Order: sequence, then structure tokens, then C-alpha cells
Amino acid sequence: MKFLPLTSAALVVMTACAPAYAASNAPMNRIVQDNAYQQLDFFFKKLVAEREGMVLDGASPFKSGDKFLPGKVAAGLGHVLLNTAKDDPALEQKLKDYRDIADMTVGMDNHTWGIYYYIGALVKLKEAGLLERAVSPATLEQLRKQLDWRTFVTPQWDLINLPTNYYGVAFSIARLRMMMGWEDDSAGKVLLEKMLTHYNKYSGKFGFSDETDGEGRFDRYSILLIAEICERFLETGLQPTEELKVLLRKAADVALNVANTEGQGFSFGRSLGPYGETAMVEILSVSAYLNVLTTEEKQYAYTYSSRVAARYMDFWYDPSMQSLDMWGKSRRTDTYRGKHRILGENFSLLHQLIYTNDTWNKAGFKDVQPKADLQAWLDKNRPPFSVTTFAQGEYDRALAIFRDGPHVVSLNMINGGGSQHDNSPYYPLPFAPGIVSGVADSGGAHAQLLPKFTMTDGAQLIGAAWIKDIKTGKDGKRYTVTYRQDELDKLGKKGPQKDARIKLRTTYTLEHGVMTRTDVYTPVGAQEVEKIVLEFASFSDQATMKGNVATFAQGTVKEYSVSGLQQCQSAPTNGDREFMAPYGPMKTLVTCSTGKLTMKEPLTIKWIIKYQ
Repeated sequence: MKFLPLTSAALVVMTACAPAYAASNAPMNRIVQDNAYQQLDFFFKKLVAEREGMVLDGASPFKSGDKFLPGKVAAGLGHVLLNTAKDDPALEQKLKDYRDIADMTVGMDNHTWGIYYYIGALVKLKEAGLLERAVSPATLEQLRKQLDWRTFVTPQWDLINLPTNYYGVAFSIARLRMMMGWEDDSAGKVLLEKMLTHYNKYSGKFGFSDETDGEGRFDRYSILLIAEICERFLETGLQPTEELKVLLRKAADVALNVANTEGQGFSFGRSLGPYGETAMVEILSVSAYLNVLTTEEKQYAYTYSSRVAARYMDFWYDPSMQSLDMWGKSRRTDTYRGKHRILGENFSLLHQLIYTNDTWNKAGFKDVQPKADLQAWLDKNRPPFSVTTFAQGEYDRALAIFRDGPHVVSLNMINGGGSQHDNSPYYPLPFAPGIVSGVADSGGAHAQLLPKFTMTDGAQLIGAAWIKDIKTGKDGKRYTVTYRQDELDKLGKKGPQKDARIKLRTTYTLEHGVMTRTDVYTPVGAQEVEKIVLEFASFSDQATMKGNVATFAQGTVKEYSVSGLQQCQSAPTNGDREFMAPYGPMKTLVTCSTGKLTMKEPLTIKWIIKYQ
């Protein structure tokens, strides 16, 4: 297949015949070279023409308050300079344009990650001998003062109102400042110790970083962070320790267990969409480069990475917009990744694809043809069922992964912590693309697949936060996961609130084509319940109800049945924003409910999803 540069003529062809890469099995380097740089060229020219008044698909990036944007602009356009041959006559004009844009953005707000992106670009330009021509002396002097970890770290080495993983950002900036000749290595050493101390404290013996100070919130970033740390070591001239490589191997195992031929990634937690997919490539590329993977694993991890890159170009990039699209086509993302950040999101994702592709190239995979038998290899070499423990103690946190042919089911049993406990991407559900999804920033209004108890005093309770005693079992090819909660999660506050009126014991069974959840709710004394509601927003369509069984004529889920509640009904979602996954719309809402009751005995509520 011939790859087209993203000229206007090519865009017409790609729009007409998209997806362009789905069947091509193209090498990652070709996908990136033939697309990512053309996208960056487009943004470069548009920025030169429109400057701070730039408009992209109706959004005005420089009026949006995106405090990482100047750094992302510097990094994204820096890739264009670095990818232009030194003898290319066009280089001189590109350098002049970069210089003008740097002068334009130097007075704009630029914080934390934006500082990291910017100084990383400067180091690369310096190493390539282009820095003096790309940035004016006055602007460079201003940047020397601005691009500093001290803007968000106190003299006592405390972060200023930031999550503890920002020690990694500060460490990277300190090391890059050293590489610029702007300071010595002393601050980098202190910040490195701070970063690793935090990681050890909140990852414990299992090696995955808690997103909070011990509240038990684990998600995509908890698994990705160790890869980022190793990348920062390599980027700033350090070699990761053997201890870090051991932790990286744990993250690589999770990534391989989630791998699939579609190029899909993490299906739980926040900040998904393409970031749930590029995270996998970050983990696996640095794992391959550091020889954490075996020779055979590298080949198939690379193949999966190539599928992720292909999916970005086929699915996430919209030629008609000339942009990434996380906001249209009934897709929904987290508020902080809203469309006001459209330019920065394009730059950061293209940056990820370019530098992970560079890592694969350095690992010996430049233009290597991906393997054609990825699914067969995954079926043979990755476990059909695995459990990754994040934390144990008063409460347990773990991720169970069930591989069922092309489907990957991720049952993520975590707390959610402050600000996330009531959002469905953090519920203990068997997430699987096209089968079960959460909704970003959803709150508890529509508690996806969790029975919601409304008590007569108005309190709303779900079984989301206080998970204990996770156990797994196997019966032939059927796998079980059980846990209990001595308190339900009372909704309405930023963090989870314990409500001990009802106890819960949950059993999941996962087998070929069927996932089942059985809940036993036991009241402490007699409890007055106003109503119980159970909702399932499904990607499947054309539902027919017969009693409490919904049968779907279209979609991956063929049947959904409920027992333990009085009545069920289905309705199309009609594009309601409350039922949009990061990658597209759920089409049908099945609602089951029971009216007022006095709970004196245990109540069993069960649902079964059958899929193809």
C-alpha cells in the first residue's frame, strides 16, 4: 500500500477510503513518518499564518487558558525542525518561523508539563546545533528564567498544590536545565530522591503508584508512571537501575495482557481516549529498549504498538478537521481535556507517537514489518486470566484481566479516591471496549451497572469504594472474582463516604462470551429503602424486552438479563451526552428498578451480559 503525505488531495482520498491503515499492517515508523510530521507541518503553517488568533475547528487555543500550550507548541514544532534535513533549503525559513513563534509565546502562561515540554525541545535543538538559529538571545534568556522547576517546588522541596507524581516532572526539568548549562546536577539529585521516595511509599511492595496519598486510586497513570521515570532517566543521560527495571517489567506484563489487534488500550480510569492507547506504547517501547522484554515479546509488543499508531491515524485523527477528535462523533472526554485544549492535545499526542517511535527505532525496529499473527501469539503466550495486585491492607486494590479471543476484559477494583469515586470509569466493572464502558466525569447520576439504593432519608448508596478480601478462583475455563464491602459508598461528597447500613458481597464470573455479576446486599437491622435502580448503557442497539431480559439485534452485546429487581425497560439514548464513552456513543439504556421496600433479609441482585 502506498502511503500518501497529508496534502489536501491525499486528505480527500483518505476521507473517502478511511480507515487507511486498518488492513495494511504497516510498520510504526512508516505510519509516524508519513502522517505525524505532515500533521505537525500543517499546524506549523497555520500558526505562522494566524499566530495567537489561530482557530482550529471553531476553538481558539491561545484564548483557552491552556497552561501547557507554549511548551507543547515548542516541542511539536521542534520535531519539524529536527526532521528537516540540514541541507534542505526550507530549513532556514522554518527556523525563522520557529523563532517568531517562540517570541510570540514567551510571555504566555506556561506551567509544569509545559515547562518540561519546552526545555526538552530546547535541549534537542541544542544537540542538533540549531538552538541559536531557532530562538533569539533575548527570548532564550527569558526562557532560562521561566523554565524552572522552582516555579512549582518550594525551597523546602515541597510541591506547590500538585499531586506527588509532579516530582517526576520537577526532576526532569532540573536534569534538562543541567543539560542546557543553566544549573549543576545538585537539584536533580534531590528531586530524584524525592520522586523515588514517593514512588516507594505509595506503590508499596507491588510496584504501582497510588495516584493519591494512600487513598487507593490506581489507573492508567499508576501503570504508566514507572515507564515515564525510566524514559526521563534515559532522556537526561542516566541509566535506570535494576530495581526500576523490575518494576517496569510488571507494567509491561499488564500492557501485554491488555494487548489486542485493534490497537485499543486501557479501558478504565480517567484520561482515556488515545491516551489510554499511547500509554501502552510508552510502556512497551522503553521496556524493549531496556531489554526488559524477551526477543519474541519485543516483536509482538512492537506489532501491537504499530496497531496503536495505525488506530490513531484511522480513528482518532479526522482529516476533515485536520485534527485529532476526542470531542465529536459522540465521544466524551474528561473536562480538563476539553476541546479548548485541542491544539495542545494534538501536539502532545503526536509528540508521544514520535518519541516512542524513536525508541522503537533505537531498539532495532525501524521500518520492521509487524508480525501478522499477533492474535494467535497473544492467545498462546498471554494468560487467559491474570490478577495484578495494587495494594492490600484494610482495603484491597487489584486489576483482573480476562482475555476472551479478541475481547479484553479489565475488572479494575479500586477506590477512586477524592473527586473520582462516583465517576463510572472508576467503578469495579468488567470494562471491555464495545461491551462495558464508563463515562468521563459522569458522577453518580447514572451508576453504570451498579445497583443504586436511594434510602428514605434521601441518601444514595452504591458499592464502589470500600473493597475488601479480593479472591479469585477457576473452574475449567470459568474464572471467578469475589470481594466484600462492609460499607457502601454514600454519594454526594467529593470523596467516598462510608455508610454501614447495608453490607455487600460481590461475585463476578467471567467465561467465553458471558460475564455475570451477583450481588448479595445484607441489611444491618431493618432498612427503609425508597427505591433501587440499576442502569446499563450499552453500545448495542435495537433492543427487545421480554420481562427482565433485553435482546439486541445489533452490536457486540447480544443479551442482558437482570434478576432480583421488579421491572426493566429499554430506551434509545438518542445521543444523550450522559451516555458517551471516550470512543463513541452507547446506544441503548436498560433501566431496572424496584420500588419502596423494608430490607430485613439479604437481597440478591444479578446481571448477565452475553456478547459475541
